[in-house]
Amino acid sequence: MIRSEILRDIAPILRDQLVVCNIGLPSQELHMIDDQPTNFYMLGTMGLSSSIGLGLALSQPKTVISIDGDGSVLTNLGTLPTIANNVADNYILMIIDNGSYGSTGDQPTYAGMKTKLEKVAEACGCENVVVCQDVDTGKTLQAALDSKKMTVIVVKCDSGNIKLPVITMDPVVIRDRFMKAVVG
Repeated sequence: MIRSEILRDIAPILRDQLVVCNIGLPSQELHMIDDQPTNFYMLGTMGLSSSIGLGLALSQPKTVISIDGDGSVLTNLGTLPTIANNVADNYILMIIDNGSYGSTGDQPTYAGMKTKLEKVAEACGCENVVVCQDVDTGKTLQAALDSKKMTVIVVKCDSGNIKLPVITMDPVVIRDRFMKAVVG
């Protein structure tokens, strides 16, 4: 499976959560598959989906799922020790590990080589780290939600992108409707 197929598969689970989605193609894919006011689409700031999601989880009681990529997490490795040392049991970081920088042309990442992000997360102190294959993402995500524990999920999948248009919604509209969903 590729990332867009995973997002299509888990869209019904995401619908009831606050979701902060990684920049570029992941946000465009989620927007196309199941646009919801509870989805915050990152249109810039590579590597900060996990940080923004953690901050949101720490600031309010609703469950937050950050959908990040291996390339973005590698860009901001400081997020993993921050997550480990500021445990929010309403927070799930789902790293879609396709071994590539998907939004910039599928250049290989080190996660597709020797670096294992699950081991990095554990070394940083994250206590609940789960690795799953693409086809098991839905049941793994649901189990993490049911556990009510801060969880890092590393989803192993194939690299690849679908062709789709950019999100034309104004960033201010994305922000405002998401903020209403957070407090609503």
